[in-house]
Amino acid sequence: MLADLPTPYATVDADVLDRNLRAMAGHAATLGLTLRPHAKTHKCEQIARRQVELGAGGLTVATVREAEIFADAGLTDLFIAYPIWPSAQLTARLRDLASRADLKVGVDSATSAEALARAVPGLQVLVEVDSGHHRSGVAPEAAADLAVAADKTGLLVRGVFTFPGHAYGPGRQQRAADDEATALTTAAAVVSAAGLDAGVRSGGSTPTAALTTAGPLTELRPGVYVFGDAQQAELGSCGWDAVALTVTSTVVSRNGPRIILDAGSKVLGADQQSWATGGGRLLDHRDARIVALSEHHATVVFPDGAPLPHLGDTVRVVPNHVCATVNLADELIVVSAGELADRWPVAARGANT
Repeated sequence: MLADLPTPYATVDADVLDRNLRAMAGHAATLGLTLRPHAKTHKCEQIARRQVELGAGGLTVATVREAEIFADAGLTDLFIAYPIWPSAQLTARLRDLASRADLKVGVDSATSAEALARAVPGLQVLVEVDSGHHRSGVAPEAAADLAVAADKTGLLVRGVFTFPGHAYGPGRQQRAADDEATALTTAAAVVSAAGLDAGVRSGGSTPTAALTTAGPLTELRPGVYVFGDAQQAELGSCGWDAVALTVTSTVVSRNGPRIILDAGSKVLGADQQSWATGGGRLLDHRDARIVALSEHHATVVFPDGAPLPHLGDTVRVVPNHVCATVNLADELIVVSAGELADRWPVAARGANT
């Protein structure tokens, strides 16, 4: 019984989740794109399997350990969408992983390409280009030089990729989508002109997915769409009715227009963009604001005159950044039609190496 579970806990509405999964799968299919969802959001084998059942061409992961966990579960078409430096310990793991999975990794320098080639000869790579997020990746015009350098080491260049992370801000989505399309088009053209494979043009994010058009991209890598979160809702990337994961939390104190919940940053995560309206939102009390997060408590302020939940009541908290919330949970409590349906382990929790 849900009422018997100690709070706080992460709750997934299976019906909303499946609606989200179907919608993105349909969107990618309509555009003729391969959907390669980012599993760092859910870290859960059950959700990954459902994504593949609905047509996903494989998974995107953040780390070697995430890749190992999903490969162990039989999900073996994997792309590690970040540059990797193959330390001695990682080298053995990468070799093993590449021997039992269709593995691709990102590369953004000739130096790391040389190191990867020594570690795993013949490893498949995608050249990372910077489309405006300014985290990692080379300028689109420099993609050919890097691809040639990688090819000379014996790595197998399969294409180019980017992350339009600068879409995370009000009014930035269209510009980021346009930047992504331009960067991938340029990078693919110069790599092809150098005589190398630019067949994969991989990009995408939840804030830009709806704005993606066929042509510049062949592959879409959104992650947060499976659950939604307060950031996405406030950016307009999803509606509140598309929020599939909330944290069930109990009101433990009331004082004037404030309530205190038993879920703090160690459950919700501490992410809060400068433009966010608070430390998360209450799904059923959207005018309320989380004005402070302690490690184990959230302070919520309600508008003057608004009815407050009572002591002992439970509320549904929408975290700002659901990826961080999932990584703090041992399991996801799955509900359907308001009833406990299942409990899914967060298999890749803490898989940071």
